[in-house]
Amino acid sequence: MYNRSNPSPEYLDMVHMYETLHVEGEHSAGKSGKETFPGKMLIKHAPGIKDMIDRLGADSILDYGAGKGQGYLQKNLQLTRSLKVESVQGYWGVSEIRCYDPGYEPFSELPGGQFDGVICTDVLEHITEPDVPWVIEEMFTYARKFVYANVACFPAVKLLPNGQNAHCTLHPPEWWAGVVHAVAMRHPEISYRLVMTTKTGRRKKFGFARNRKSVHHTVERLV
Repeated sequence: MYNRSNPSPEYLDMVHMYETLHVEGEHSAGKSGKETFPGKMLIKHAPGIKDMIDRLGADSILDYGAGKGQGYLQKNLQLTRSLKVESVQGYWGVSEIRCYDPGYEPFSELPGGQFDGVICTDVLEHITEPDVPWVIEEMFTYARKFVYANVACFPAVKLLPNGQNAHCTLHPPEWWAGVVHAVAMRHPEISYRLVMTTKTGRRKKFGFARNRKSVHHTVERLV
């Protein structure tokens, strides 16, 4: 059993690769360090996270795996066709947002204490499989009220410096739902929502076909 004090060797190697990418950038895609893992993917999940915040009365958020957290710096965001907001924090109406990301030096220090909500967007599939259970356990431990996470259940276009697909843990929604449920059973006071995304349609040999569609599978528990 791996844990925070004793992660797998693969986890340590992965963190080192992400540290390098954050600084040097993704050369194969022509991206600088500043453009790599900016942390803007949370924006598309902002309405779902707000729903959890409003339902459970959360006032503080930990973004677990926040990248560079640039999504929180953007102004006048068009979240949907009919919804435009001044900022993510203003839209959520929370007083505190803390960013944590082990691969990005400014956010690499583990936070102290707990937060009403813990969010993890486009991160878990990047975690080495032996370490997924303890990472999810840590997320629940940091939460007072809820955990919100999403997982991509399909390969990434991006490759890591070692040639491995960036989505290093690939499983169907049923697997992810089972892992999260097992952890959640040890935290019966914590609500959670897990959104798992699969792709339909034929995949090209190289890259992705344009007509592939995303299908979202959601499981949740509200307490």
